[in-house]
Parts: sequence; C-alpha cells; structure tokens
Amino acid sequence: MEKSFVIKGNICQTKNPKELDLHENSYAVCIDGLSKGIFAALPEEYSSLPLYDYGDALIFPGMVDLHVHAPQYAFRGMCMDLELMDWLNRYTFPEEEKYENLEYAQKAYGMCVDALKSGATTRACIFATRHRGATELLMKLMEESGLISFVGKVNMDREASEALTEDSADISAYTTFGWINAVKDKFERTFPILTPRFIPCCTDKLMEELREIQMAYGIPVQSHLSESKGEIEFVKFLRPDDPFYGDSYNDYDLFGKNDDIDTDVKTVMAHCVWSTEEEVELMRKNGVFVAHCPASNMNLTSGIAPIRKYLDLGLNIGLGSDIAGGHSDSIFRAITDAIQVSKMYFRMVDEDVKPLVFSEAFYLATKGGGAFFGNVGSFEEGYEFDALILDDSVLPHPQKLNLAERMERAVYLGLDTKKIAAKFAAGRKVI
Repeated sequence: MEKSFVIKGNICQTKNPKELDLHENSYAVCIDGLSKGIFAALPEEYSSLPLYDYGDALIFPGMVDLHVHAPQYAFRGMCMDLELMDWLNRYTFPEEEKYENLEYAQKAYGMCVDALKSGATTRACIFATRHRGATELLMKLMEESGLISFVGKVNMDREASEALTEDSADISAYTTFGWINAVKDKFERTFPILTPRFIPCCTDKLMEELREIQMAYGIPVQSHLSESKGEIEFVKFLRPDDPFYGDSYNDYDLFGKNDDIDTDVKTVMAHCVWSTEEEVELMRKNGVFVAHCPASNMNLTSGIAPIRKYLDLGLNIGLGSDIAGGHSDSIFRAITDAIQVSKMYFRMVDEDVKPLVFSEAFYLATKGGGAFFGNVGSFEEGYEFDALILDDSVLPHPQKLNLAERMERAVYLGLDTKKIAAKFAAGRKVI
C-alpha cells in the first residue's frame, strides 16, 4: 500500500501545549510513513508524489487513546451508578468472564475495533482480559483495522470473581510468557504490553514474576494508579509498608525505571487522581506516562485529576477514553471533558490552579499521548504520519470563522462522530 504521498488542506496541530500551529491551504508530505513537514507551497522534489487534495477540510494529527478496556465496550453507557470497586465487582468482572468464549469475544471485540477504526483514534493502549485466546483474537482484529496499538493480556490472581482469578501467580506468568512468545513478532502494527490489572488484583509473587517477564522481553507496562480513595485505602491495607501506591509498582521495577539494570521501562498509569506529592515526583523522575480519563473519573465519582499541576511539573500526559468507565470512545470528547473538569478543579478545589486551555488539551490528545509510541502526534519532520481529515461543512454556521475557531468548534461539536473524510496511521490509509 502506498505510504508516500501528499495531502492538502487546512492543517491544524500543536507543537507545544501553549499555542496552536495552523496552516491554511497547505501541504503535508509523507515519505515511507514519516512526515517531511508542512509547506505553504509544495516543494518541487515532492511534485511527483500522489496528491490527496481535501479542499477546505480540516487536517488534524491522529488522536491517541492511552487507556481503553476493549471488553468493557459492550456495556458502555450503562452501569454508572456505583463507585469504582463496587462497579468492578458488580458489572465489569461479570462481563469480562464472558471472554472465555471465543465466539462471544469475536462478536464483542469486533464491535469495539470497528468503533475505534471509524473514529478519530489512530493509536491506543488497550486492556483485554486474562484470557489468552481472546487477547490474541483482539490483537488480530486490531492488526486488521490498520490502527496501531499496544494490547495487554490482563494479569490478576486475587480479589476478582472465581472465573477471572488465575489459579496461581505461576500459572498467570506461564500463560503470559506463552502469549508474548506467540505474538511478539506476529504483527506489524499491534504489540504486547504487560498488564497487571492493578495492585489489588495482583499478589506480590505475581508482581515479582511480571518483573522477570518485563526484564526478559523489554515490553512496556500499563496499569491503574490512585484512581479512587477506596482503591488507595485497599492498597494500603494490602501493602502497609509502601509509603504510597506507586511504590507498589516501583518495588518491582514496573514504574518507568529498572534501577537494578539501569534501563527505562516504558509505563503508562491510568487516572492518578489522588497521587501524593511523593508519587508525582517519582512519576516525573521515572518518566511514567499519565493517562488522564476525565469522563471515567466523573462517572465513577473518583475525583478530578490535577492535570494543570502535572503539566507544570513536566510529567508525560495523554488522554484516555477508559471505556466503559468513560461512556464515549471519542478522544474529541475526552479533550472537552479534560478542559471542563479542570475548570471545576479551579473553581471548586484550588483557584491557584488555572484551567486547561484548548491548545493544551489538544496537545495531550496528540503529541502528549503520542510520545508513548515515539515521535507521534505531529506533522513535524520525522514524526510518524497519523492524520485525520475532517469535513466541517456538516456543521453549518452563519458567520465567517477563522481556522482556530473551526478547529475548536469541530472538537466541541463532536465532528469525529459525524464526518471523518479520511484517516491515516503511520502513512497507511485506514479510512
């Protein structure tokens, strides 16, 4: 498939959180899946490349979803009446049990993958379930979608339903070894990620075995951190000697760094609503990514993550839909939710912490989260070429709008659910 081409239109991005980078009627050049930059006039050296002329359409970088639970897609928009721990036991675990059945998994995962493909997301970090067969099936579907993803077989050997609790730490680790060996070189765009569900569901022995797996394969890690007060209290009960929640991952070198062998361990932690100063400093020091999931934090009454503070401290931050704690798979929706909850934090919690502005939230959805995948989320030279082409003519208006106004309006009015004209991931056309 052709991976060298030019697209033309109104190109909108954020190279940094503080300002929009807008280019009317301009060209973005892709060579072998990588961006060569944005040009007001097409350089002669690229004139022979195929040209996609999208006229007056908006062109955004692809959206990055740093936190998705694929098996929960089936009950999105329902079951929002409980806080996290009760919600997991009453709704989430019973649904995830069904993925032992591959026929059900094929149907449910097919719907989830179709939704991700048809929306604005070009890259995602995805939780599956503890079932190896269903996880490999999900990876196959994601590969066929053309999107780029990390997918994790979930590890959990305690504090879950009998059907979801793996028989022992050794069995959980053995199954994980087998799964990684089966998929690590199988796909071009779909990769394994180590996925301890969270500390309450993983014994110390299992965490130690996952540490050994991470060291053996060097794969990234995803989990949950400091999402709700009840969860944090439970972790403190289970591991009373740890000064804070994140230390329970750091003890096993699954928190951004392995100091024993002086190597980075690429890690994304979802939520971080109630992280202590010590926990935040360790995340900053170790380069841990925060997946900010504002809709989920509201729906499950978890709280408001102080994302302004994290940005000012220089943490790595992206956005997550957190289906189905979050009820929408739209990262456009996550952008607006992030701005709105930051306004509530400013007004109701701490008026010294200013709300996010649009450019900052857009940055989190693109270049901020994209950094987990490498040079992703921008049309700057050398970045992987992920692009959304959006026809905002379906959003009529009586007044003349400038490009910044059209960009913001497209996100707030959910244009990703109305009219995506085309989508590219790493230079490959997906839509």
